[in-house]
Amino acid sequence: MPKTTALNIPIIRKILHPSDFSQSSETAFVHALKVAFISKSALALLHVSPEMERNWEDFPGVRKTLERWGIVAKNSPKSSVPKLGIQVEKVIAQHKDPVKTVLSYLTRHPADFIVLATHQDKGRVRWLHKSVSKPIARKSRTATLFIPQGVKGFVSKTDGSVSLNRILIPVAHTPRAQVAIQSAVRTAYRLNCLKGVFTLLHVGDPETMPVVRCPAVPGWQWEKVIERKSILESILGTAKKVKADLIVMSTDGRNGFLDALRGSQTEQVLGQARCPVLAVPAKGWIPSLLEKESQELAEV
Repeated sequence: MPKTTALNIPIIRKILHPSDFSQSSETAFVHALKVAFISKSALALLHVSPEMERNWEDFPGVRKTLERWGIVAKNSPKSSVPKLGIQVEKVIAQHKDPVKTVLSYLTRHPADFIVLATHQDKGRVRWLHKSVSKPIARKSRTATLFIPQGVKGFVSKTDGSVSLNRILIPVAHTPRAQVAIQSAVRTAYRLNCLKGVFTLLHVGDPETMPVVRCPAVPGWQWEKVIERKSILESILGTAKKVKADLIVMSTDGRNGFLDALRGSQTEQVLGQARCPVLAVPAKGWIPSLLEKESQELAEV
């Protein structure tokens, strides 16, 4: 479990990026690398295949990407990457079940953050044409960033710059939305986004919207949107309307906001969203921080 700083910013020690070597996975990779660079954390690149037909050269180049971003000089030695605080591990595993393999890896090598590409074919990744992203995120209880197919995301492949100005946060009573709010604030802070808008979306009536804490963030504003359509329509419609760069959602097992849509509707959220989706466990990531916030909110 990540420690927290005085600013309540969890320290991400290790990031896991399962890759299927597709173009979408390359986009997810640059997001994982950007977070690893900012967090000075370890970065594990994992590929699962039924046959060992791949090798390390098939993975995207960490050093070449950092050279393109101007972070290290061209033709830098391999030692230049660890000097930045990034410890890179590349793993190729042979197995017919990618979900079991990734979860087994996480059991032996826990990660604080997962970055996955989600293909538009019903929210799937290409590995063996199985739905991989949802089971991994649900079972691992780890914050997971999904990058939909065909979406550029908020990290530029070309120069590593960040374009993150609109963050959408669905708010419901169960699970608690506070962890999603804190995660959205941390994301903006960590990526040094100087201005933008956090949009809180509640499906229902104004009086049914739960009480949440909205931290003051210099350069950022908070706005509330009330929708009465279905949850799926509300999320996708509002994201499109506000031109969201990121959707941050809290999850809580079978009673979670995403799991309430499990099945084809969940796949539609991940498959139709035109921006990255960050799913954060309402429990199990930073419980001490959440307990403190719950006590403070109870006193309001």
